[in-house]
Amino acid sequence: MKKGALAQRNDAVLIVGVGTEFGADDRVGRTVAETLKQSEEIRGVEVREATGEGASLMALWEGYSRVIIIDAASSGSAPGTIHRIDASKTIVPTGFLHYSTHAFGVAEAIELARVLGTLPESVTVYAVEGACFRPGGPVTPEVEKAVPEVARQVREELAARISS
Repeated sequence: MKKGALAQRNDAVLIVGVGTEFGADDRVGRTVAETLKQSEEIRGVEVREATGEGASLMALWEGYSRVIIIDAASSGSAPGTIHRIDASKTIVPTGFLHYSTHAFGVAEAIELARVLGTLPESVTVYAVEGACFRPGGPVTPEVEKAVPEVARQVREELAARISS
């Protein structure tokens, strides 16, 4: 989408659960997405899963006016801590979101889209602080406990959007 193409977007909402299938706490975004797909309360919202590779994310959110991204964080906070960032207004710190296999991840995609003028109107990032990012490692109890809470917060945010 070219700069200035924001007018072509519709009111569609996209939720993206980011993570790897076998990445211990890094799987949290996918797990929340799976939970939300089962929710009767979010009909009409597209829920997708992604690895977090930046170029793919930018292509995925093209055409959406509102995007909610759920990912694992590595910021030094206590495991299970839920961070909410309005990325439409705030820069997402590089390295905050855990994506180690590519240098161009979620935070970089958001900032590049901002510079190019292709960032959706509203981008919210929910990031759950992880503790174990070892491939094949266990999901920690703190992160597992955060999954239903993040899903609840996303549903509330969507409900507030509908009622306003």
